[in-house]
Amino acid sequence: MTPDTVVQIAVFVLLTALVALATWLHCRKAVRSTDSAREYFLANGGLSAVFIAGSITLTNISTDTFVGMNGAQCLNIVWWELSGAVGLLLLATLFIPIYYRYKCTTVTELLERRYGNKHIRATVALVFLIGNVFLFLPAMLYTSALVMKNMFNLGDTLGGMDTLYVIGVAVAVIGAAYAVFGGLRAVAISDTYCGVIVLSLGLALVFFGLDAIGWSFDGIPPERLRLMGMATDPIPWPTLLTGMVFSQLFYWSTNQTITQRALAAPSVREAQRGVYLALTIRLLLVPAMTAIPGLCAYKLFGPIGDASYGRLVGETLPHWLSGAFAAAMFAAVLSSYNSVLNSSAALFVCDLHQKYINPNGNIARLGIGISLGFALVSIGLMPLYVGATSIIALIQQVLGLFSMPILSAFIVGLLFRNVDARAVIATVGFGAGLYGLLTFGWHWLRTLAPVLPVSVHFLHLMALTVLACVAFALVLNRVVFGRRASLGWQAEAV
Repeated sequence: MTPDTVVQIAVFVLLTALVALATWLHCRKAVRSTDSAREYFLANGGLSAVFIAGSITLTNISTDTFVGMNGAQCLNIVWWELSGAVGLLLLATLFIPIYYRYKCTTVTELLERRYGNKHIRATVALVFLIGNVFLFLPAMLYTSALVMKNMFNLGDTLGGMDTLYVIGVAVAVIGAAYAVFGGLRAVAISDTYCGVIVLSLGLALVFFGLDAIGWSFDGIPPERLRLMGMATDPIPWPTLLTGMVFSQLFYWSTNQTITQRALAAPSVREAQRGVYLALTIRLLLVPAMTAIPGLCAYKLFGPIGDASYGRLVGETLPHWLSGAFAAAMFAAVLSSYNSVLNSSAALFVCDLHQKYINPNGNIARLGIGISLGFALVSIGLMPLYVGATSIIALIQQVLGLFSMPILSAFIVGLLFRNVDARAVIATVGFGAGLYGLLTFGWHWLRTLAPVLPVSVHFLHLMALTVLACVAFALVLNRVVFGRRASLGWQAEAV
């Protein structure tokens, strides 16, 4: 091992340890609650605006974001980040007051209150869990391993084992430790400390990448520098008015992993401050980090896809910063991984175990056990993502299978009254099947109806799925269950 390598590893270990120490010291001073669910999953309502913003930002930004978005190697992809501001704005102004009025621990609890039925809450929680465990967690492990491998030019094996798998297991073990032993408080605090490192080093890579290409995008094809996308771009501009709106509304306003942070504030006003601060960070800092490195990599190395980010780090970042950057990337994936683990545990314990098995079980013990179980499953599924053409495209496309049906359940529950929960439960299954057919069976549909266009962007299909789901729920509610829905947005007092 060379002296430079020793220094890199030492810096990496030191920064990672400092975050852990700072998190432990902060958590040790916190006031604990006798309500174990509120303590473990909502940090006893003690998160300030800064920690809410830090945790929301770092939960969203992970290696799958850096690798996947920069892997597109075009400016157009930045709309995923810019349009997130709409979702955060809706979370702050519309959803947070409603969640707090109903004193929700999980977002699905709002559905139970609105429909007066625990089964709709359990159904949506189960769908959330499937997406978290089978899609997000293993994808995070794989992309983090890919970045580390490319960053340090590691071989295909470490100690006789596959390099990607070794790194992925390490991320899972350390990430689970935060979620398992510290609950949401430890997760949110570590997220914020990690956020300072991640944002600083992410912006540093933008600087060094631009410096490597002479601060000029000359030579990059014009279509890769186009912001308003055409039909051949990852995000055609019409999708900004259809599925993009629904996708961002789901992710930022009805997604347990994100909203759980906002639910852990001492008041509605403090929660809103945290969300507005996260929105400001998203608009000012995040877009550059998710598009510019990919463009720089294209000019330097050509169309190398998801290898762009790690390759740019390895080729352009000063050697003395590589250890710190590795710590930043490790922090990013730990943040997202432990956040999804903690929110998944909250959904399982509060929405499934307490409702159907034992309402008085030991919350902390249950949270630890289920978090460890989910971590093991994600490790086992990680190899399924190896070799994917584009991680971000895969995640965004598959996400619609459960995100749009879930969003439909919230839309119907908040906009209408007198809707039978059974109609909405059926709609969740209908929506998943419809989106799957439209997305993965479009070629088959064209054989039945040749007048259909050759292809339709999956964001348009998301919008179509939401509208179809809302209509399906209302028709089923009237025809099968004999109930006439009426408009009623305002959440009645609890």
